[in-house]
This record gives sequence, C-alpha cells and structure tokens, in this order.
Amino acid sequence: MQKIKSFFSGATTGLLNALFGAGGGIIIIPYLKAKGLSQKSAQASALPVLIVMSTVSAISYLGKGYFSLKDGIIFIPFGFLGALAGSFLMGKIPDRLLNIAFSLFLLYSGIRMLLR
Repeated sequence: MQKIKSFFSGATTGLLNALFGAGGGIIIIPYLKAKGLSQKSAQASALPVLIVMSTVSAISYLGKGYFSLKDGIIFIPFGFLGALAGSFLMGKIPDRLLNIAFSLFLLYSGIRMLLR
C-alpha cells in the first residue's frame, strides 16, 4: 500500500509541477509530513525531487518553444540569493511557525488565484 501511495504522490507531484511550475510542493510536502517528517525535513526533502521534476519540465518546455532561457535567466541570481536566505531562515524558525507560514502561503496563493 505504501508503494502505491508513493507512486500516486510522485505522479501527482510531477504533474502539478509541470502544469503549474513548481506546484508539486503542494502535494509532496504534506505527503512527507504524513510519513512522519517534520515541516523542515519535509520542505528540505522535497527540494531535490522538485529540482529533478522542474528540470525535466523546463527541458520539455524549452524544446517546445514555450519559453526562452533569456527570459528566465535574469531571475536566477536573485533566486539564488533568496534560496540562501530562505535556507538560513528556515533553521531559525520553529517547526510550528513554519507549518503555519506554509499553510497561510498556500491559502493566500489559492485565494489570489481564484480572484484573478
């Protein structure tokens, strides 16, 4: 049963990630938490999975002409700095507060998308 849950969670994560651009974290982080990981561990463990899925999606989209590297490359240096800051801050934030912040971010994102 665990393998079936993992299969469907992985497939759903990949699908959402490809469709929505890194939306797979919405699936994989709660799944990892349900498996017993802390909020921090779930978020950190999701990243390598999402990197692979995002890379596959990006290569596919690039090949289909949906975007150009020139348009996206300007965000990489700032994203790099943000990732460093986020990984530093995550170590300072208690799990409970991080869990609340993650939940509020998902709620905010959902409401914002519905209103657009």
